[in-house]
Amino acid sequence: MCPLRFILVFFSAVLAGYFAWKTVATSPKAEPDSTTSDQEEDTCTKEEQQLKFLKSVENGFWVLIDMASGRYLWRNIKQFKTTTTS
Repeated sequence: MCPLRFILVFFSAVLAGYFAWKTVATSPKAEPDSTTSDQEEDTCTKEEQQLKFLKSVENGFWVLIDMASGRYLWRNIKQFKTTTTS
């Protein structure tokens, strides 16, 4: 096998990771109220926390699949083209 293939896969993974990091870092986060956050902590059970964790792992898996197939980059390029033309 050609060693250039491994280098290309490595740089593709780094680029996809960079875009994922930028997307997560720039996603808007709601500012929680101090009174509601205290109540949510009390009502949040261990099962709910496990469910949230499993949901985030599943979401991360599908993001990884999208990045590996190139769908993530294609979606971002397509969105960028529509925002620049309008």
